[in-house]
Amino acid sequence: MVVRVATIAFEGIEARPVDVQVQLIPGQVAFIVVGLGDKAVAESRERVRGALMASGLAMPARRVIINLAPADMPKEGSHFDLPIALAIMAAMGAIPADALAGHTILGELALDGTITPVAGCLPAAVAANARGHGLICPAACGPEAAWASSDLDIIAPRSLIQLANHFKGTQVLSRPLPAMRAKGAPQPDLSEIKGQESAKRALEIAAAGGHHLLMSGPPGAGKSMLAARLPSILPPLSPRELLEVSMIHSVAGLLAGGELTDRRPFRAPHHSASMAALTGGGFYARPGEVSLAHHGVLFLDELPEFSMQALDSLRQPIESGEVSVSRANARVTYPARFQLIAAMNPCRCGHATDPGYACQRQPNTRCMAQYQAKLSGPLLDRFDLSIEVPAVHATDLLLPPPSEGSREVAARVARARAIQRQRFLDIGLPGLETNSAASAAVVEQMARPDKAGTDLIREAADRMRLTARGFHRVLKLARTLADLDESDSVRRIHIAEALSYRRQSAATAEAA
Repeated sequence: MVVRVATIAFEGIEARPVDVQVQLIPGQVAFIVVGLGDKAVAESRERVRGALMASGLAMPARRVIINLAPADMPKEGSHFDLPIALAIMAAMGAIPADALAGHTILGELALDGTITPVAGCLPAAVAANARGHGLICPAACGPEAAWASSDLDIIAPRSLIQLANHFKGTQVLSRPLPAMRAKGAPQPDLSEIKGQESAKRALEIAAAGGHHLLMSGPPGAGKSMLAARLPSILPPLSPRELLEVSMIHSVAGLLAGGELTDRRPFRAPHHSASMAALTGGGFYARPGEVSLAHHGVLFLDELPEFSMQALDSLRQPIESGEVSVSRANARVTYPARFQLIAAMNPCRCGHATDPGYACQRQPNTRCMAQYQAKLSGPLLDRFDLSIEVPAVHATDLLLPPPSEGSREVAARVARARAIQRQRFLDIGLPGLETNSAASAAVVEQMARPDKAGTDLIREAADRMRLTARGFHRVLKLARTLADLDESDSVRRIHIAEALSYRRQSAATAEAA
């Protein structure tokens, strides 16, 4: 007799169905697991054996064969422990075999029989609901799985004994409730920054349209402070965005306690991060920083200190909104619709642009060019806004805090994003949320400037040598400026301000 139990294997954030088949046959006592599993799957034999013994069950004195079908699909992770153990228990008659029918099962076993949390429970719950299955998962993952559907039947035990008692009817396990992460400490507020009004304006524009922003300035000018306050003016995640973000973080094992949050991700990797750390990789092609920042912010401080290979690997995800990670044994695609915020000094000493400063090693322009040589022109061309953040004077620091903070700016950003969302709905593109994500064809349709604006951008395109990408990014930025003004049309003033944020980008590209 063969007992079958349903579980899943992960390919990126996709949960593929796997059939766990268990057969007990006479012969030499052995415990064999087949089906192209990794080291964690092979080691499940010892965890399952120990958990069964701790639960008062001994492995049958037979040849136990576990087949994970389809056999040609690679399987990795410790979440196969629980389905293997339950299939063996059903084959032994310890629990009714029909009790497991119609359930997708995943979980890791400790040697004392407790069921410990695993990564990827939310995508597994979504896949189980799509198949019409219920879900059996660790108790710690139950609040996470409950978000998949209110109709999904979820059993979340703490141990094998508790689960066996549930099937026997001696103990009833209640369905877990969705958990939301409690509001933590207040986010850093824009009112804490004195001066830098032009930089705050650029930050507001970037937030309103989801645009990429590059800030250049001397050390201590407040670039990192500005970037850290961007999340405080971004709107919360919509339900659809929340599910997408949470599925990625679930696969990465970053949902502590199964709790979700509607705050947009803010990822700030160190400049020593490799290309695999940024875009995803490793032996099993795990999600990288660009995917963990999906629908949020990726902040790269000290931009020229990152390796050239790592920086250029960002170019494709910025354009497509997704990243494909290919390895010898796996090829997966992760969502990567992030907002890139970068900060840099003008040169290694950081003061090349200070009035009257002369570099002791070489001319200032050469010092800047050498430091910025890692920044390729195509990467710089992808920044919608590029601004100079000057040093803050002591007179600014002695002023009282500004009256306008993150709350007032966030209200304007929310209004602008609501306008964009409605516009995309009207033209049949409900999946788009911000102007920065629109394609070139959509941009030309929704951001057609008036005659004065058309004349200005035509003249500026020749004078500033705008690329086709740069041309469309200026139109996107101008459309966002018009949305902030709640204007139906893109006027000359919007084109002019959008072009002003391209000057520094062009100058930096020439210097590099």
